[in-house]
Amino acid sequence: MTLFSLAQKNIQRNLSNYFLYIASMVFSIVIYFTFVTLKYNDEISTLTGTSQKIQGLMNASSIILLFFIVIFIAYSNSFFMKKRKKEVALYSLLGVRKQKIGLMLFFENLVIGFMSLVLGIIIGFLMSKILLTILVRLMGYEVVANLTFSGQAVLNTLVVFAILFLFTSLQGYRVIYQFKLIDLFHAEKQGEKMPRSSIFTAIVGTIFVVCGYYTSMSDIFTSPIWKLFGISTPLLVIGVTIAGTYLLFHSVSVFVLTALKKATAWSWKGLNLIGVSQLLYRIRANAKSLSIIAILSATTITAGGAAFGLYYNVENTVRQAMPNTFMWKGDSVDFSQKDVVYNEALNVKNLRVDNEYAFFEYTLMRESDYNHLAKLQGLDRQLSIDEGKAILFDSTYDERFSYDFTGEEFKLESGESFYVEKMYTDSVLNFIPAGTVLVVNDHEFTKATAEDVVMRVVGMNNDLKQQAVSKDIYNQLSSEQQEWFSSVPQSYEESMAGIGSLLFVGSFLGLVFLTATGSIIYFKILTEAEEDQAKYAILNKIGVNGKQMVKTIAGQVAVIFGAPLIVGILHGAFALTAFSQLFDTDITKPVIIWMLAYTAIYAVYYTFTVRSFYKIVKQGAN
Repeated sequence: MTLFSLAQKNIQRNLSNYFLYIASMVFSIVIYFTFVTLKYNDEISTLTGTSQKIQGLMNASSIILLFFIVIFIAYSNSFFMKKRKKEVALYSLLGVRKQKIGLMLFFENLVIGFMSLVLGIIIGFLMSKILLTILVRLMGYEVVANLTFSGQAVLNTLVVFAILFLFTSLQGYRVIYQFKLIDLFHAEKQGEKMPRSSIFTAIVGTIFVVCGYYTSMSDIFTSPIWKLFGISTPLLVIGVTIAGTYLLFHSVSVFVLTALKKATAWSWKGLNLIGVSQLLYRIRANAKSLSIIAILSATTITAGGAAFGLYYNVENTVRQAMPNTFMWKGDSVDFSQKDVVYNEALNVKNLRVDNEYAFFEYTLMRESDYNHLAKLQGLDRQLSIDEGKAILFDSTYDERFSYDFTGEEFKLESGESFYVEKMYTDSVLNFIPAGTVLVVNDHEFTKATAEDVVMRVVGMNNDLKQQAVSKDIYNQLSSEQQEWFSSVPQSYEESMAGIGSLLFVGSFLGLVFLTATGSIIYFKILTEAEEDQAKYAILNKIGVNGKQMVKTIAGQVAVIFGAPLIVGILHGAFALTAFSQLFDTDITKPVIIWMLAYTAIYAVYYTFTVRSFYKIVKQGAN
């Protein structure tokens, strides 16, 4: 029997153990191949007209994805090597030379890598059409883009993963030379060193996390911490949060489990004492792994939640700045009148206000025009303004850095002034080209000496689908008018293209991260399950039934899965709250949806792991 055929038989015999590892690698290759395929797809660039943005996003995503896959495969491979060390020791004891054993491990890893690569490319090509359709729809397009087989994408994927699998295969080859025979026999019994916990590290960890949360929630424009550290503040927040997370898993979790163990009223019921004792060791030994998984979960939840939040609010954001479907300065142009609700010409005035640092331009609007346009837009608000007073409309107002003129005199360059009675954070005119709007009664408007301007405002039904009309109007405008042309369908399309592609990338990178982290926990727990087979066999002999075992196993696995998930969600919640405050956008609903979806997929891994754990210990008990 050759070494290659022996490697094949080993893979077939251990296929159930390798299944999730292979499945995770195939999934990673599928996503990477898809990203590379989309990167080389010229039709996407032609369709969107944003080739540089899309290609730049895909390039950056491919690098991030590849970096994570390298870490995941190296980490997973180390678990399988640990699991195979006893088998390697048996080969050595039977007289097989180290070189041949090393070559066998080399071939095994190479075959697994080759299988994953071929499957990944085939499935990736078949799924690319689906993923391409998802991308196009997320970007707001309803056309069907054709996908061609890309030789460049295949070559890119083959080269990258061939190098990666060659590296992991060499890692397997080196294992036999790194350990003595006795070490290999006892490899499965060698756990990670249990770090000592202390009140000091628990307090420091708590302080670090609290400081990270407090800084992230602080106002970026007014907080003394942000002023002190400047643009390096986010790095500070990330650093203290990661350090605090590790210290919490390192110490606080130990204190909690120790307290549960000492609570005899609870710990002496059923198998609770055994379960909490096992967890006490596992949590301490796995502090680093759980911290990494918690941070990865937080990163995935934050990035995905932020992208989904922006995507969810695209229409509201566009409409807040553009209450009219189209708006421009100048004369009317000819365009299709189908779906037109109103097409008005407004006589407004351009105001210029100077201060010692700069000048600002505003639009002066008469009260009657405002009330007429508000009625056309279906607004309930109607104004009645006294002489010498005005009402300000600023759709971009932010109390952190915008000035509130309410109750003050609004002085113009000409020497005239208006008393600002009220201020609203919406408007009946599009921010581009109108900007901030000042509404006065008709008599005051007539007296104002500012420059007269004609504004064209158009409202249409089904306005998000009026791209053809938008292009028709735009092409008839002069170059100066085009700079100030405001179009709801155009802005919506551009926003959807950018944020939709960002959501696509974030979602699939998040799925890869989730798949990898779930797989890492799965490998780790199943490795520990094999080590605990003898303990559960003893429990079975003294009368512990299968139902009690499943309950104990489910509880232990729930803590290992749940602890980093809860911490990750908590980190993500604070980060997303800070993101929401920074952009002054309510993303509560999309964030909750995103977190529930993440947790649901995570729960699938948990269920699968509990079943596999019980299957292993049941085999040991028989």
